[in-house]
Amino acid sequence: MLAIYVQGTEVHSLGAGQHAVVVLDQTPFYAESGGQVGDSGELRQDATVFAVHDTQKVQPQVFGHHGQLTSGSLAVGQTVSAAVHAARRAATVRNHSATHLLHKALREVLGSHVAQKGSLVDTEKTRFDFTHPNALTAREIAAVEALVNQEILANQATQARTMPLEQAKATGAMMLFGEKYADTVRVLQIGSSAELCGGTHVARTGDIGLFKITTETGVAAGIRRIEATTGLGALAYTQEVVAQLNSVAQALRAPQSEVAAKAGQLIDQLKAQEKELARLKSKLASNQGSDLAQQAVQVAGIQVLVAELPGADVPQLREAADKLRDTLGEAALVLAAVHEGKVSLIASVSKGLVARLKAGELVNHVAIQVGGKGAAAQTWLRLGARNQKILPLHWPALCLGCKPGSAALKPQKPFCRKIMNTPLNPDQEVDATGLNCPLPILKTKKALAGMQSGQILKVISTDSGSVRDFVLFAKQTGNELLEQSEAEGKFVFYMKRR
Repeated sequence: MLAIYVQGTEVHSLGAGQHAVVVLDQTPFYAESGGQVGDSGELRQDATVFAVHDTQKVQPQVFGHHGQLTSGSLAVGQTVSAAVHAARRAATVRNHSATHLLHKALREVLGSHVAQKGSLVDTEKTRFDFTHPNALTAREIAAVEALVNQEILANQATQARTMPLEQAKATGAMMLFGEKYADTVRVLQIGSSAELCGGTHVARTGDIGLFKITTETGVAAGIRRIEATTGLGALAYTQEVVAQLNSVAQALRAPQSEVAAKAGQLIDQLKAQEKELARLKSKLASNQGSDLAQQAVQVAGIQVLVAELPGADVPQLREAADKLRDTLGEAALVLAAVHEGKVSLIASVSKGLVARLKAGELVNHVAIQVGGKGAAAQTWLRLGARNQKILPLHWPALCLGCKPGSAALKPQKPFCRKIMNTPLNPDQEVDATGLNCPLPILKTKKALAGMQSGQILKVISTDSGSVRDFVLFAKQTGNELLEQSEAEGKFVFYMKRR
């Protein structure tokens, strides 16, 4: 034992339980290099056991054995026996040798432009990055697998020769572009592949056993990545895939050979059912729309409707809105629905009213009332799940309630005022700008206490939480929240004293 390092500091001895890096004068362990992970294993002497978790290069020819002393004690100068974990080494070796065959097969199937851009070889897999502009097709992946497995079945002996760099170039052995090589290099011949490599490899190609690609993905522009496994890993992967296929076949009540056709039939049936469901929903929305037409009220000579269509999606809302507008004649309407946890709003205005009313302004106005944000240019909006909870609190106030006669001439509902462009005239105003919750509510409560029943209070706040707070305050106290709006970061509320 030449040296012991604990957290980067050289020490003379090591006690049980300590983690360290041990340097030996000679070792059978392979240090991580060329994409292949370092070996693991044990260093032993009688009752002393140092578990090696990884092997890294301290210097080009100096290997550091990283691990923990599990029993006994170690000291510099002590002699130990070194044993590599044989099963882990064998699995890594199979994956590394398969990487060379994979590189060769990719160049044959895809073209000579394929060049290695990185690799990682461990006990479970080989991960190989290479240049190629497109994702591999299923046919190309199958062709690559076939070529590699043909090399494995040939069971040719692996040859490793050390020679001058220039001689290696003359043999045509593959070299990594941009890699710096020593004057003397090691050329590995495995099957039809010849590459410069200093890693550990199988004695014969047949030792790899089986090769199977598990994934093919893109990692950067023009760079693809393949992950594959060999030997027992490839067998386990194949068995898992077959087990999943069996499960699918049982669920579909079809033989494995007919699974794809059966799944295709079910998908076609599902598409047809979804199409029929959409047709029925559209018909239901249309029927609902016909019923809703009777709920429209006349405000300033215009048929006005604000209503909810439970469960309708945006296309169904739009279709219902178009039919209602055509049915009602000169009309302005806003429809809402809660679908898949979100609130959808859509507004529609007859052509003859476009100069007077904008659908975008109407849907924006209603969106603000239910705690959302509008966009004046849009005639429909989708609001988040939180607005779904606010909608029931505001919807009764939005659903007009304006009746022919005095109420229509002097509307109290915010949507009616929007139609008639009738502003509210507050009896008192509270400026709560710059104040955070609960101060705006406290100032509002104090102001209302000094007002008479039926009087209107205007409150201006810059606290975004005010929307929720004022809705709840109105509900809890019985005061009526007539209207709310938002512009340039300011929230304006009109509340009528009960």
